[in-house]
Amino acid sequence: MRNIALKHERVARVLAREIKSGVVRPGTQLPGEVELAKRFSVSRNTVRAALAVLAEDELITTRTGKGSYVLFDGQPLDGRLGWTHALAEQGVETRLRTVRIERTDDPALAAELGLDSPELVAIERVRQLTDGTAISLERSRVPATEALRDLPERGLDNGSISVTLNRAGLYLDHCEQRLRGRRLTPVEAGLLDRPDGTWFLHTTRTSWTATDDFAEYADELLDPDHYELSLSYNR
Repeated sequence: MRNIALKHERVARVLAREIKSGVVRPGTQLPGEVELAKRFSVSRNTVRAALAVLAEDELITTRTGKGSYVLFDGQPLDGRLGWTHALAEQGVETRLRTVRIERTDDPALAAELGLDSPELVAIERVRQLTDGTAISLERSRVPATEALRDLPERGLDNGSISVTLNRAGLYLDHCEQRLRGRRLTPVEAGLLDRPDGTWFLHTTRTSWTATDDFAEYADELLDPDHYELSLSYNR
């Protein structure tokens, strides 16, 4: 396991040096995963892990391509960066209020996702704008691996689920997302400081690594006054 970490750290270190020294100019698009994999003689999964490190260090940003993605006030958000980072890229400052982080057994979800163990770590947070307006209720389930089981005691790394998953060796590669509208329950309305029954966007997203290991199940309620879903496709 440590050998894999050394590989992606080596790739990230070389690319970081090139970016900082000006060999790669600001705004320049990095070569694709295949080209980088050939250059460093590593797998594409290792390249993705290296790019995640560079993104975490804010040396690069990734852009959402064709497919489905979320907009905030009309601007696209790249959820792979984590909502806080993605919103900050659009100049939107938010803060998070943690409702709970705890280990829990969820046999139904584990069966649905084909997981060997029902034990997961539940993370529930309310996102607010600087004026205190709650704009989302974000509920996640992540695997209770050895690297993540102690999250209830130590909290998230840098306050970010994405950073925490990356440091645990889980790099999001692909996902399946569903969206619908529904009314807030009394408990959800209380957390979001909205009238009971207010309509919100309800999205669920299951993310896996490049090797198809489960990484995160996210169940989120998003304020439709700010969020919308965009779809694009090629012929």
